[in-house]
Amino acid sequence: MITFYSERQLEHCGVTEVLSGEVVSSFECPERVDQVLNRLRERSLGDILAPESFSLDTACRVHTPDYVEFLQTVWPRWHQMYPDTTQAIPYCFAVRGLAPRCPDHVEGQLGYYSLDMTASIVPGTWNAIKAAMDCALAGQQHIAGGARSVFSLCRPPGHHATADQMGGYCYLNNAAIAAQAYLDSGCKKIAILDVDYHHGNGTQSIFYDRDDVLFLSLHADPAQDYPHYWGYADETGVGPGEGFNLNLPLPINRTDWSLYRQALDKALAAIQSYGAEVVIVSLGLDTFEQDPISFFKLKSDNYLELGQLIAGLNLPTQFVFEGGYATGALGLNTVNVLEGFSGR
Repeated sequence: MITFYSERQLEHCGVTEVLSGEVVSSFECPERVDQVLNRLRERSLGDILAPESFSLDTACRVHTPDYVEFLQTVWPRWHQMYPDTTQAIPYCFAVRGLAPRCPDHVEGQLGYYSLDMTASIVPGTWNAIKAAMDCALAGQQHIAGGARSVFSLCRPPGHHATADQMGGYCYLNNAAIAAQAYLDSGCKKIAILDVDYHHGNGTQSIFYDRDDVLFLSLHADPAQDYPHYWGYADETGVGPGEGFNLNLPLPINRTDWSLYRQALDKALAAIQSYGAEVVIVSLGLDTFEQDPISFFKLKSDNYLELGQLIAGLNLPTQFVFEGGYATGALGLNTVNVLEGFSGR
């Protein structure tokens, strides 16, 4: 299986976040991809290729152009105004239901385009965001060219990013951009299967009123964990998108492989019924029992079976890297999914 990865993704580093009222080093760190790359090479899973540089046209079909421009320009504007700071973090937020308007001041724009305080901006953030998007689009082109599978090792992740807001370590929605690229190339039905511990609220919101992308998410019950405000079972889509959004929330403290497998079977059956031409897997590994910010109980061997079950769909499949913060086991767990899928 080919992997697309760019070293520019490491430029998003030295980031902090606000967690439980404290400022801490971000769990979404460069070491995550180092571990995955090491295991990919150790297992000789396939070539690791740098993507070409793509235009932002597809990103601007998924995200609003003003938001994409903001991501490109926010650091130099911030640094010009606050030259002694090392990162940009919002501290005030737009209440979107109250006649929202985007201010001119970079500080106000940070809050306007942010969901939370976990998506900080540092000097190399845009380079990493763009490189992650390039990996997603390179993977899409690889599948469109006839390959049956590909791994887009995207960092930073993307599934929490909405059309015009960043959050949950996510800036551009890599899986959604890949899905749009498939549609633009002639595909009619795309399925996005999100197996991250946290609900993919950004992906859901982007496609919530559309019937050309079936979004399915297995995740922690949002009544008990992030992102809190999206991901409930009764969120099934609106307008043309009604019935094309399937949320399968699971209890945070007792979800082991047995319970997770039941939800996964439902999602896979829905993909088969939909008649998807391509499956994009938002591959989060924070369902692992030792993940420091999550509470599911999956074990490393379970990820082999996860890959095998996805392979049972017998569809072209693009894996897009999302979360997973138990850094020491992240490479093993990621490659277990890919090897299970590949039948190795």
